[in-house]
Amino acid sequence: MNFSAQSHFIAEIVGTAILILLGNGAVANVLLKKSKGEASGWIVITAGWGMGVAIAIYVTGWVSGAHINPAVTIGFLSVGKISVIDAIPYICGQFIGAFLGSVLVWLSYLPHWGLTDNPDFKLSCFSTMPAVRKFWLNFLTEVIGTAMLLVGVLGIANKNNGLANGFGPLAVGLLVFAIGLSLGGPTGYAINPARDLAPRIAHFILPISGKRDSDWRYSWVPVFGPLLGGLIGAMLYKYAMIPFWR
Repeated sequence: MNFSAQSHFIAEIVGTAILILLGNGAVANVLLKKSKGEASGWIVITAGWGMGVAIAIYVTGWVSGAHINPAVTIGFLSVGKISVIDAIPYICGQFIGAFLGSVLVWLSYLPHWGLTDNPDFKLSCFSTMPAVRKFWLNFLTEVIGTAMLLVGVLGIANKNNGLANGFGPLAVGLLVFAIGLSLGGPTGYAINPARDLAPRIAHFILPISGKRDSDWRYSWVPVFGPLLGGLIGAMLYKYAMIPFWR
């Protein structure tokens, strides 16, 4: 079944909004005061992101393929899986969806922002923050994590694995869960420019009680690191790994 660019655009809005609602919703559940999940830890956050990815793909993958991440779209573009013209509505939809998902998280936890004293926790419910602020090393972590994401996604989608239908979205969710468990510690694993930048803008705009600045000095890291990592991962899989196995 073929869908129009408009359908792809809407699907990417919906899919990315689901991703952010469930992913940043898990972060808010763990970090905000008086939440039922307060202080439940990193496993809850990474599980929330992993399952958020899986559900988003199940809902919209049959329409657009559910890239839900500009790094995935750019990676696919670099290996000829999508054209420049087709990539534009994907990326626009992803940023819009990420912003809308952030607003839904803000609304869902509306009573809790004023109860939470830590402004870093509030920002973390929207965008990532490094554990140790070494920007170029943080950048490297994002490159490695996103390269692993693209290698994993392309491997899961490979028809020889037989995973594309049915189990495929869950497998991608498990991949994101694994990346969070293994590589998420240094930077909070944005691995997605839309997931970080659009919610950061939402944090800047929304009337959040006691919020800090939106840490714009760091904001380039979770945008350009994943974009470079997506390119590296996609090209590594197509031009280095696949020829080796033939």
